[in-house]
Amino acid sequence: MEILVAIAIGCLVASGVYLMLRGRTFPVVLGLTLLSYGVNLFLFAAGRLTEDAPALIHGDGPYADPLPQALVLTAIVIGFGMTAFLVILAIRAYGDHDSDRVDGREDDQW
Repeated sequence: MEILVAIAIGCLVASGVYLMLRGRTFPVVLGLTLLSYGVNLFLFAAGRLTEDAPALIHGDGPYADPLPQALVLTAIVIGFGMTAFLVILAIRAYGDHDSDRVDGREDDQW
């Protein structure tokens, strides 16, 4: 189970970094979103991957750590707000400059 989660985290982070290095705004926004999903999954996995463990302590036995769950919920809300801001910023930049490139190059240079 842990190796599958580690591979999923690695794929999400690698895909996010690759897309963030693109020259257009939509892949950059998508890459930042994938990167935030990878970080959220990493934070969630940091709280130990246990099955059938309660989040609250009731006597002895294994329990799930509620702190990573709270961090992930907070990160989801912050990521949604950041994504909305980036989309609006990209729309505004496209309206001002008539281009959706983030690297400052003109479209005919490629």
